[in-house]
Formats: sequence, C-alpha cells, structure tokens
Amino acid sequence: MSDISALVEHFPYLGLFILLILGGIGFPFPEDATLILCGFLISTHVVKPVPALLVIYSGLLMADFFLYFVGRKYGRKIVNHKRFHKIISPERLSMLEDKFNKKGILIILMGRHLIGLRAQIFLVAGIMRMSALKFLVADGISSLFTMAVMIGAGYIGGNSLEIIKRDITRIEHIAMLGAVVVFAIYMTYRYFKGRNN
Repeated sequence: MSDISALVEHFPYLGLFILLILGGIGFPFPEDATLILCGFLISTHVVKPVPALLVIYSGLLMADFFLYFVGRKYGRKIVNHKRFHKIISPERLSMLEDKFNKKGILIILMGRHLIGLRAQIFLVAGIMRMSALKFLVADGISSLFTMAVMIGAGYIGGNSLEIIKRDITRIEHIAMLGAVVVFAIYMTYRYFKGRNN
C-alpha cells in the first residue's frame, strides 16, 4: 500500500492509471476513490487537467474491457474460476443474464453506477457475447458521467481545503495582530499606571 502511495506521489499519472487497473481487476482500490483523488490532485495543481482526465478515462475503459474480455473468454464457466467465482455466483449470473436479455445496453449504462454490481455486469456483458464495440461505446458514455461526478467532487473538496487553509492563515494573522494590539494596550496601561503611582 505504501508502495502505491509513493508511486502516486512521485508519478501521479502512472499511479492513478495503475490504481484504476488494479481496482478494476479486484484489488482493494475503489474506482470512485481513485477518481476523487484525481479531482483533488487537479485542484491542488499536482497534475494537469487534460492529461489526468485522458489517463483516467483510458484506465477506466481498459479495466472494464478486461472484465468484459474475461467474461467472453470463460463464458458461464467463470463462476467456477478460482479468481472470479468470488465476484459472481451462479444465481447472480442467471439474474443478470435475464436482465441483459431484456435491457442490454441500458444495463451497461446504468451498471457502472451500481457499486458492487459493476464488475459483475461487465463480466456478464462478455459472457452474453455483447459486441465489443457496443460495450465500449456504452461504457465510454457511462464513464464520462462517473468521471464528471467523482472527479468533480474531488476537485471541489480540494478547492474547499485550499479555501479553509487560506481562511485559517487569515484568522491566524488577525489573531496575532489582535494579540499584539492587546499587549500594546496592556503595556501602555501599565506604563501610565506606574507613572501615576
């Protein structure tokens, strides 16, 4: 984990990309958290917006397409595969196949926003032999919405922190000035009181 944080710190674009890929294939790096981190890094000028957004977009699509490809390669046998049987059960597979038969592309468009179902839906898209082009178009459109919301949240959060930091600095300066004024008044009072005695 510390290696990953060091990677993001020293090579932020590569770090963000790797976090998305690892999260997409089942490691504990939630996609939404990586997107929020990207927004924060943009707001604090650690990364430039255009290259960061391109890296994030390509990382999202690659991670999703990997799951689609695995589903397409293994088909229904995926539920017995040691790596993926934890992600999708036979019952969940049957339920999602039924939904795909009825709604198809709409499931991909909506599925990205259903945490916990996202990976399962992409696997099932492959199992159902959905056209790779259709999958990528639907996923690409859906990804743009996810990026706008999550990266936007990170960006706003980063700007809020900067505003809070500026406000705290301003408050500290005002407090120090106030302390100096109070001390000066106190010393003046002591001086005149001493002269009157």
